[in-house]
Amino acid sequence: MLSHTSKYAIRALIYLELYSNPEKKVGIREISGELDIPSPFLGKIMQVLVKQNFLNSTKGPGGGFYMKRPAIDIALMEVIEVIDGLGSFETCVIRNSTCDHENPCSMHDKMAPLWNEMRRVFATETIADLVSEFRENKELIRI
Repeated sequence: MLSHTSKYAIRALIYLELYSNPEKKVGIREISGELDIPSPFLGKIMQVLVKQNFLNSTKGPGGGFYMKRPAIDIALMEVIEVIDGLGSFETCVIRNSTCDHENPCSMHDKMAPLWNEMRRVFATETIADLVSEFRENKELIRI
């Protein structure tokens, strides 16, 4: 359902919320290695997250990334939107275009409630919610 890019962005934000702060920045190599994400690909994602004001970054020795915004203020839907756009919530499961109540595909009436619920979950769940779950159940949740 989510692209690898959105998943990587969410995982990177969780990691940074857990392990960074303005005094302890985390480098791209550490994040890449810990999360098993290709470094060049992660670098591009991190640039977007910095540009969209989710993160701060500094260059040079002791440089790296840290959260700019509080994790409680970052809904998963916001991350998905800046990384991939909202097309994954609007694209028909059968057609290569959108469908709606006026022009439905054969799956529309079955899928519409599911899409609506997914939108609601991603709009209400935050990075802080996932971090909290991770802290409480480290053996169950892997980033």
